[in-house]
Amino acid sequence: MSKFSPKALKNRMREFGLGAAAAAFMLSGSVSGQNLVTDDTIEWYTLGGDYAHTRYTPADEITADNFEELEVAWEWDGSSFGGYSGRSTPTYVDGKVFTVSGPRRNVVALDPKTGETLWSYRLPNTGRWEYSMRASYGKGIAYSRINGKGVVYISTPGFFLVALDAETGAPLEGFGGQVPVEGFPETGVVDMLADLGHPYDPYEGIPLETGYITTSSPPIVINDTVVVGNSAEQGYLQARIENVPGDILAYDKHTGEFKWKFNVIPRPGEYGHETWENDAWSYTGDVSSWAPLTADVENNIVYVPTNPPTIDYYGGFRPGDNLFGTSVIALNSETGERIWHYQTVKHDVWNYDNPSPPIMMDLNIPGRGTVSAVAEVTKQGFVYTFDRFTGEPVWPMEERPVPQSEVPGEKLAETQPFPTKPPPFEQQGLTEDDLIDFTPELRREALEVMAEYDLGPLFNPPIHDGNAEGKLGAAMCPGDGGGANIYAPPTADPTTGFLYVSSANACSWQLVIPGEEADAAIEKPTGTTFAAYANGPRGRSPRLRSGLPYVKPLYSSITAYNMNTGEIAFRIPSGETPDRVRNNPAVEGVDVGDTGSGRASSMVTTANMLVYAGVDHDGQTGLLYAIDKQTGEELGRVEFDGQVRYGLSSWMHDGHQYIILQAGAKLIAMALPEAQASMGGSH
Repeated sequence: MSKFSPKALKNRMREFGLGAAAAAFMLSGSVSGQNLVTDDTIEWYTLGGDYAHTRYTPADEITADNFEELEVAWEWDGSSFGGYSGRSTPTYVDGKVFTVSGPRRNVVALDPKTGETLWSYRLPNTGRWEYSMRASYGKGIAYSRINGKGVVYISTPGFFLVALDAETGAPLEGFGGQVPVEGFPETGVVDMLADLGHPYDPYEGIPLETGYITTSSPPIVINDTVVVGNSAEQGYLQARIENVPGDILAYDKHTGEFKWKFNVIPRPGEYGHETWENDAWSYTGDVSSWAPLTADVENNIVYVPTNPPTIDYYGGFRPGDNLFGTSVIALNSETGERIWHYQTVKHDVWNYDNPSPPIMMDLNIPGRGTVSAVAEVTKQGFVYTFDRFTGEPVWPMEERPVPQSEVPGEKLAETQPFPTKPPPFEQQGLTEDDLIDFTPELRREALEVMAEYDLGPLFNPPIHDGNAEGKLGAAMCPGDGGGANIYAPPTADPTTGFLYVSSANACSWQLVIPGEEADAAIEKPTGTTFAAYANGPRGRSPRLRSGLPYVKPLYSSITAYNMNTGEIAFRIPSGETPDRVRNNPAVEGVDVGDTGSGRASSMVTTANMLVYAGVDHDGQTGLLYAIDKQTGEELGRVEFDGQVRYGLSSWMHDGHQYIILQAGAKLIAMALPEAQASMGGSH
C-alpha cells in the first residue's frame, strides 16, 4: 500500500500531471499491475483488468447522470473466425484491443475507437487442436513488454504457447523454436507437451489411452515468467480412471525457455503424496487450473485455483483427500515452489472446482488493521478468504461433518471446511422449506415431485443407479454449474474493500451408473480401465407441470460483501422476472416479486458504479444496469441487442470511457456520444 495518505497521494499525482482517476487507482494498489493510468488513458492490462483480478477500472467519465446516454460506439463480429461462445474478455493496452475468437483461438488486434481489425494470427491445424473439447473456450490473452515493446501471449487448444509482436502480430523472434509440424513458424511457439513428461506425437498429441490436456484460460506473465494453466477433458465425460495431471508450467518470457513444473498430483516424497491412496497418483489425473490465474507481481507469487481429479461424481479408485484437487495454491513464480495451499473441497465428487480467479484485496479489518488478502469465490456458494502471504484464513474455518456416500467403493472425507465469514451468497442444500410456495397447489406438486429425489444439505453426495430407495437423483445445491461460475466472474472495488458476487440458484441432480455403461456414450474416451461408476444420463432433473422453478426466489442475484467486516452489504435480484414466471397461469393473481432472471450476470466495477449485464422479462433483450456500489440501488439502465456471458471490461482511450460487452461472436463497445463525436461519427 502507498505510504501517503489519500489526500497527499492525490496532491502528489497532480503535481505530476495525473488526474483524480489515476490517483484513485494508485490508492487501490493496482498500479503495480502495470496498467497505464493517466487522464486520457486507463488500460485493462490483464483478463481481470489488473493482476489482482478485481475487474475494476478507475475510469470515471460514465456517471449516474449520463449512464442512460450510453450508445453503441462500435461492434466487432468474430463470426468469420467461427466465434460463437463470447468467452474472451478483451485486453486494452498500448493503444490496442486484443482478444481471441473462435475454436482456432485466432488472436485479433482491434482499433479501440472504431473496432477495425488491425491484424489476426492463428497456428496451423493439428490433430490435437481438432480434438480439443475446450477449443472455443479461449478467455483472452496475456500481455507483457520486452525492451519497451508489447508482446501478446496465448495458450492454444493444442497446448502450444505462442508469443506475438503486439504491433504486427508476427511470431516473436527468439522465442521458442521450430515445432516439427508442417506450416508452423520457425519462432514464436513452444510445444508445452514436451515439458509435461508424457510420450506424445507433435501433430496428434498425447495418446487418448494415456489422457488428454488442453487450455481454456490464457497464461499470466509475472515479471520475467510466463505461467500457464490448463484444462482436461470434462470430468462428466470421463468413465475411465487413467489420465494425465494438469501440472502447472512456467517459461521465460523472453526466450520461451522452460523454467519449472509444479506437480498438481504429488509424487513420492512430495508434500501431499499420502493423500493419494491406492497408488492413484501414478495413473490418474486432471486437477487442472482451467480458471484464470492471479499474481502478486511485487512478491513473485502466482495464485492457482484447481479442479477435481479424474471423473466427476465418483472417486472410489482414488481414495484419500487428493491434494491438490479443488484447492487454491500459492506458488513462487520464479521457482514453482509451493508457498501455501488450501483445499476447499476434499476428495471432490461434486464437480465443485474453483471456477473463478482468486481476487487480491487489501482489507482494513477493525481491530487488525490492513490485511493483505486473497479471496476465492466458489461454486458451493462460499467466499474463502486468506492472508495472501501465509494462506492463513482471514476468518476461522470450521471442519463440519458432511453426509457419507452409499455408492459401493466410494469413501468420502468425513468433514469439509466451512468459512465462518463471509456468509454464503447462495442457497446451500435443499429441504422442503426451500420449495416453491406461491400457491398451496404448487407447493403440493413440488413435494410430490421431490419425493422421487434424495434431498440433503451442502455436500449431499451422488447416489447410484439401483439405489435401495429407487431415487432418481441426489440434490447437489448449489449445482456443479454454481453458485458462482466462470461465466459470471466476481468483481471488487479495491478502494472500498467491497466484493461483488453474481450467482444463480440452481441445483444439479446426480445419479452415477456403471462405468462401462457411461463409457459407451462417450465418443473418444480417455484412459483404458473402466471406473466402477461414472456420470449417468442427464435430463433427470425434477420438473413442475407449470414450468416454474421448483425453488423459491431469488433465482439470480448479486451479493455485495464489505470484506473489511466479512458481512453482506446488500443482495439484489439480477435481471428481470421472466415472463414465463410472472405471466404463468399457475400464479395468476399472485405477486411473485422481483425474482431475478435466473441467469448469473456479467459485471464490471468502475470508479462511479457497479455495472452489470442482464436480460429483460422476455429473456432475450439485453439490459445494461448501473448500480450504486454501496447500497445496490439501481441508477440507470440501457437496452442493447444481444445477450452477455462472461466478464465485462471497461477502459479509457483518448479521454473517453468504453464498456465492452461480449455477446456471442460479437464485441459491443458502449460509450457516451462524445466518444463518437471525437472520431467524426465514424463506426
